[in-house]
Amino acid sequence: MKDQLRDYVTGQVPEPIDDASSNEASKEKAGLVSVHEVVDMPNLREKAIERLKGGMKKDLEDLLDIGPQTEYLFDMMSTLSVDEALRVLEEAVEYHADDPNFPSETLHTIELLLKGEEAYGTDHESYILDVLLEATLIKFHSPYPEVRAICDPTDDPSMPVETIRAYFLGILWVAIGSFINELFTFRQPSLKLRSTTLQILLYPCGKLLERILPDKGITLFGVRHSLNPGPWNFKEQMLATLMVNVGSGSTNFMSYVLTMKLKLFFNQTWVTFGFIFLLNFSTQFMGFGLAGILRRWVVYPSKAVWPSLLPTLMLNRTLLLPETGRNIHGWTISKYKFFFICLVASLLYFFIPGYTFTALSTFNWMTWIAPHHKVLAIVTGSSLGLGFNPWTTWDWAVMNYSNPLAIPFFSACNRYIGMFFAGLLMIALYWKNYKWTGYIPINSNGTWNNKGTTFNASQIVNDRLELDLEKYKSYSPPFISLGYLVFYGAEFTLFTLSFIYIGLTEWSQIKLTMQGFWRSIKDRKRSNYEMQNDPISKLMAKYPEVPDWWYVCILLLSLAFGIIAVQCWPTETPSWSIIVIIIVCVVLVVPSAVIYSVTGYQLGFNDIGIILAGYMVPGHAIANMICRVYGWNVDAEAESFIGDQKLGHYSKIPPRAMFRCQMIATLIQTFSTIGALEVLMKSIPDLCSPTQPDKFVCTFPRSLYTATLVWGVVGPDRVFNTLYPTLKWAFLVGALAAVPCYYTRKYFYKYLKHFNPILFLSGMTRYESSYNLSYYTPGIELSFIFMYYIRRRYLAWWTKYNYVLTSALAAGVAFGGILIFASLQATKTSFKWWGNTISSAGIDGARTASLYTLPVGAHFGPNEWE
Repeated sequence: MKDQLRDYVTGQVPEPIDDASSNEASKEKAGLVSVHEVVDMPNLREKAIERLKGGMKKDLEDLLDIGPQTEYLFDMMSTLSVDEALRVLEEAVEYHADDPNFPSETLHTIELLLKGEEAYGTDHESYILDVLLEATLIKFHSPYPEVRAICDPTDDPSMPVETIRAYFLGILWVAIGSFINELFTFRQPSLKLRSTTLQILLYPCGKLLERILPDKGITLFGVRHSLNPGPWNFKEQMLATLMVNVGSGSTNFMSYVLTMKLKLFFNQTWVTFGFIFLLNFSTQFMGFGLAGILRRWVVYPSKAVWPSLLPTLMLNRTLLLPETGRNIHGWTISKYKFFFICLVASLLYFFIPGYTFTALSTFNWMTWIAPHHKVLAIVTGSSLGLGFNPWTTWDWAVMNYSNPLAIPFFSACNRYIGMFFAGLLMIALYWKNYKWTGYIPINSNGTWNNKGTTFNASQIVNDRLELDLEKYKSYSPPFISLGYLVFYGAEFTLFTLSFIYIGLTEWSQIKLTMQGFWRSIKDRKRSNYEMQNDPISKLMAKYPEVPDWWYVCILLLSLAFGIIAVQCWPTETPSWSIIVIIIVCVVLVVPSAVIYSVTGYQLGFNDIGIILAGYMVPGHAIANMICRVYGWNVDAEAESFIGDQKLGHYSKIPPRAMFRCQMIATLIQTFSTIGALEVLMKSIPDLCSPTQPDKFVCTFPRSLYTATLVWGVVGPDRVFNTLYPTLKWAFLVGALAAVPCYYTRKYFYKYLKHFNPILFLSGMTRYESSYNLSYYTPGIELSFIFMYYIRRRYLAWWTKYNYVLTSALAAGVAFGGILIFASLQATKTSFKWWGNTISSAGIDGARTASLYTLPVGAHFGPNEWE
């Protein structure tokens, strides 16, 4: 029983002795007691609990590694009758039947438990014990092993949260983190101070303030606020973490500013601080306001696991909560010590691929065989090509690009298969010179004219960046690479398919949450948690909620700031166009947020804004970009804010405390990122050039420039009807495919449980912005090792160390990148040798080669394009 108990708590359920094929007829024939007779035997239930508490309590406590929380689970188990436990299991099977994150082995075991003792295949007492234990974990903790690893089943409402020192440290590191991240977001691959990294800096700062600050403060509204209320605690750390997590990210709008201002792109000198501030504030707080509305879909439901957030919470526990020194598969090292050993090792190692031997980072070793072989570079290259290479890097900054030690394996696998399929499709189309793409680099995020050179936007626009039709006729239409064509085709299919598919699979939940939102608007005293039955929501119901109308007011204020900006500066953007974009994207953000909360991947629907703007404000670049930034922020920024609300939900941070800290952090980030952009533009030479020596190649601004030319200046009407008419049918294909995909998965669920057509299509969009398989192949290999093999075979080890490992490695890379930039790259200290030049020495490094060569004086494409 000891081994069986250990397996159940960690999620490693053993294979039952018997098979699920047992039926009621065979049980009656064998003269066995049915489930309905078993539930009326309380004495046996009590006996099983007493045996558990008397003989195995210590083992369970060590296994869960939650100390006093173990006693709580025992107490809750003693309140369950077997009848109630079976009802809990029945509801769990119904709720989690199509849940890809719910362990398949656990689901199978629960199904056997519900069929009775004979089907389960154990003795009578063990059967009762397993029913009670499984129901206890689901009803009073969490059905997910990874959530049990990072989240307590109890809460202490008296623990200080909104302390002066927590806000001070949060504000300080928001300013520093957002500044640094804005600088490095334009690098490829980008280096980022993730929230896990900033937590490491917050923790010693909090402990320092605990030691040096006096216990002095003020009393407001009957509550004393002290400079030092006692030991730096878990919730203070989490509040500060929420602030840096909200505010330390780079602001997407800064990429738009760079595209507007740089001479390399649109060179708009009227873009001043006032304009940047108003639109930065508007777009950031628009996402914040929408996040509050999305709470019912992707915060409260237990299905919304948010796997990408779990390392942050695990690090928090590692730093602040005590643990037992138990032996797990021979490992006794504490999480805290393990974290810092891995961090230091990662930091020191990063100097090798990050500076002294950069060929290990861009490990395009297959092209070294023949650096000037065009076909080899196109198929296997890491820069120009598609990245078909079994191992493409020794740099954790690249390996961790897809977050392989946090994203579920089924999710990573779906997307990688989609990307691999898209790569094969691109090879076939490229060799056929489909739509003249053979004259263009296969996976470029640039724009090209019909002579195969870089497209010059000034040749087709007037001084107001509006399309000049006569110039356009005499110059050239803009052509895009095959990678971009596949990206747009998959993305347009994804728009309609995901909306309909999620509507079918999650209709009951969407309907209930819409009803709850409407009721809360009519009755402001109504609780948002009343429709939730999971343990965390019940604990959170003790705290005062944030009314929905608070978020509605923020939405209206942010919209007002945006309208002022576009009307007071020469943007040529009508206010009504922004409102239309927001309405359309709000509808699309629901399926996107649902997918993100379950799989850990953002779909990204920002391009729908640029296409709609192309119809509403045709022929104008800046208006198109402004509409697009609102389309982006409705999706990406809202999902970022809502993810942080889930962090607070897991940590039992009071909702109004979350609201206040997010507001403050967002405001600080608005100013800090503007300052970072000014420093970047004044201090980085040759900024955004494809050959910038420090890799500040501005991947997204270049993609934005390309998309604005194609969809904004030339316009979707010309693209869909003249240049690439096949693309418009992708919307219809997605709409028609959604229903067959839904019913196919429904009726063949046994075989297709882990297949998701949305994730598959999302994988096909990964070639956009010049990224390729070389950024994802190491990730899928690591995901198989850690998120599939180790998670299934050594779940106790995985639960304790996996998220600590990924946090430590990412932190080491971030610190190493900052040290290299500050001490070596900023001082122009170069280190040239074969190991730092071989990756870029051939065709792959040049990024400009195409399969076919255009004869001198010739052009490709249609002879007339208007």
